[in-house]
Amino acid sequence: MRTPPAPPPSPDHSVPAALAEPTRRVRAVWVAGISLANLGMWMAFFGPLQVLLPEQIGRVAPADKETVLAWVTGVGAALALVATPLVGALSDRTTGPLGRRRPWVLAGAVLGGAGLVVLGTRDGVAGVLLGWSFVQTALSCLNATLLAAVPDHVPRSQRGAVSGWIGIPQSAGVVVAVVLVTVVVTEIAPGYTLIGVLTLVCALPFALLSPDPPLPRSARPSWRGLLRGLWVSPRRHPDFGWAFLTRFLIGTGNAMFILYLLYFLRDAVGYEELFPGADATDGLLTLILVYTGAVVATTVVAGWVSDRRGRRRAMVACAGAVMGVPAFMVALSPTWPTLLVGAVVLGVGFGVFLSVDNALVTEVLPSAEGRAKDLGIVNIASSGPQVIAPALAGPIVVHLGGYPVLYTVCGVLSLLGAAAVWRIRGVR
Repeated sequence: MRTPPAPPPSPDHSVPAALAEPTRRVRAVWVAGISLANLGMWMAFFGPLQVLLPEQIGRVAPADKETVLAWVTGVGAALALVATPLVGALSDRTTGPLGRRRPWVLAGAVLGGAGLVVLGTRDGVAGVLLGWSFVQTALSCLNATLLAAVPDHVPRSQRGAVSGWIGIPQSAGVVVAVVLVTVVVTEIAPGYTLIGVLTLVCALPFALLSPDPPLPRSARPSWRGLLRGLWVSPRRHPDFGWAFLTRFLIGTGNAMFILYLLYFLRDAVGYEELFPGADATDGLLTLILVYTGAVVATTVVAGWVSDRRGRRRAMVACAGAVMGVPAFMVALSPTWPTLLVGAVVLGVGFGVFLSVDNALVTEVLPSAEGRAKDLGIVNIASSGPQVIAPALAGPIVVHLGGYPVLYTVCGVLSLLGAAAVWRIRGVR
């Protein structure tokens, strides 16, 4: 006879609702709200990065546009790395009738949207640098609190599927943003304004309608431990440390893979010779669409399967190994058909990784009191590779063997990340 499933644990009424482990499954309307808020946030990130900033800098500093763009995006990314865990720590100790997260979601959406509108009016390098730095910092308020919403509200048995739905906007956001600022609006300032308004519109339903139990002042973490808490000892919390390393290794391999893809299409694949009259950017857009389609097709299903089976480590390890395959394929065969197949394989692997690893990370957080801060620290493992990938990939391409060596290193990093996840002991 089949043993009936154990009932969910009874809530501990001695723990404030804001810190209690969630046991009630979230409804579809909640998932739709947080997914929409994430879509607005990722459009705000990717619209400028992919199109608006390069175009704007090309006008204000045409002679040094590559260097200026690197400085603007690098400084903005560095500020986001610092701001996300710091804002998370501040939201963890926020008290008041609006709850811990809602004030920061509203602040991030309002300031980020307004910052984008103002950024579109800047006509000098200093103004663009300061404007994008402000936008990145403001969006960190949104990012930190949306990350924390999952362990705040979603029970462990549902986190894989919910993480899958939340992950779709991360991949779709780049496509939607590029279409909006190249097809719907084609000028720089109106493009920034459109993205800024949509950032606020997408975040408001979740910010205003999602429940957010207030934190009692008696349960608020101390100010003294605020900065000290930004360091999580991997010796005291080894599962957290291994989860961070897993994401960092796989993220670095993925960032290095994508970084020089446009140049690879032109110089190694010879895309423009294969398709006379076409530009390599057409091929890049095709690869992005194929990749995004594979991510969207797999991420929710993978999250649901991990919820049902409860074996998240094996699925993350498998995803990391799958993501390494396209890198080795491209290193051995730099052809257009290989890239198309590789885009599908990479999208499948990343789709699985996106939902299951997000769910896994929420299960190794050191404490309920610091959920947003700890997830902000983990976010460094996602954003950090975007900062260091140019420093690692550039010398390889120029001095250490070119694209075959670069993509081999990408594959090895993904495999190392797949191996690191097995060191996590507290999650199946």
